[in-house]
Amino acid sequence: MTPSAADGPAPRWRSRRNFAGSRPVMDDVARLAGVSKQTVSRVLNDHPAVRPATRAAVLEAMRTLGYRPSRSARSLASGRTRMLGVISFDAARYGPAAILTAINTAAQDAGYLLSSIALEDTADRETVVEAVNRLSAEGAAGVIAIAPQEWVGRALAETGSATPLVVLENALGDETPLVTGDSRTGARKATEHLLGLGHRTVWHIAGPAGWNSAELRLSSWRETLSRAGAGIPEPLVGDWSAGSGYDLGRRLARRPEVTAVFASNDQMALGVLHALHEAGRSVPGDVSVVGYDDIPEAAHLLPPLTTVRTDFAEIGTRSLRLLLNRIDGAAEPPRVGSLVPVDLVVRRSSGPAPGRPAASRPPHAQHP
Repeated sequence: MTPSAADGPAPRWRSRRNFAGSRPVMDDVARLAGVSKQTVSRVLNDHPAVRPATRAAVLEAMRTLGYRPSRSARSLASGRTRMLGVISFDAARYGPAAILTAINTAAQDAGYLLSSIALEDTADRETVVEAVNRLSAEGAAGVIAIAPQEWVGRALAETGSATPLVVLENALGDETPLVTGDSRTGARKATEHLLGLGHRTVWHIAGPAGWNSAELRLSSWRETLSRAGAGIPEPLVGDWSAGSGYDLGRRLARRPEVTAVFASNDQMALGVLHALHEAGRSVPGDVSVVGYDDIPEAAHLLPPLTTVRTDFAEIGTRSLRLLLNRIDGAAEPPRVGSLVPVDLVVRRSSGPAPGRPAASRPPHAQHP
């Protein structure tokens, strides 16, 4: 039967689900309104960034289809879903993996499920924005971003997402909570420890440029040497891997004036130990080595590695707590920040400089 003019204009598009007699869903609304599913979600959230004409088109599509938000959509609109999102980079490394595990445990304890997106280091700005938008569209009540690189922080700041956001190891401005280990203090403790053992200076293997923790440790190492009146060698730059530590360690092993090395993470320190052993230079008899992070294997290397311990579990737990506070609308002071303390763990890879008496060890050193 052909509809008459009295029946009114036929809709521009009709969901297959309607023909089948089932209930229309958000995808149907998006297609009829000619917008994305994310835009429909934003209308449900009363997001201020939606243009009035677009909002009107979405609401009209809802009326045409007889769309009623599901329980999950209503939860999304009220900001009370029981799902949280996490965006991470380089998740195979020990630090990010340990943080993610802690976030997941804390989320479960709080009654939330976790949806995580792991991005490659080679991801670009559009990929980061897409990840935030995807988690928001899926109904994440809030998002934690493990953002170790400076450009990631800039990309997150440009998303304009209304979803509550907490960032690890990056600053997005005065209003975004930041959680990170205290890299500046950790590098200072490592450098002071080696100077206190009588070494004239400390060589540094830094993490890659553009990584916040690497930049902070590098600048703190320089400042500590400068305050002590020690020479400041040209830093060597690795890529966080044991392989890069080994390659750079071989270069240092050929230089007899090198007696102390501070590596910006334990994996690179492990490579340095390998290179020194291969070159016949004893640790710590000829060269002392200090790492950073205190990976589980650090205490079982030969020799056991002196390192800066970062409490990754505390970083994950604090970030989850901050996010839940944001979701609940808890008051926060301007420029919320949470520096997680670090500790120097002294083991047998560091010792007195060759031919020089060691000064007393720093009072903050720990001896497991």
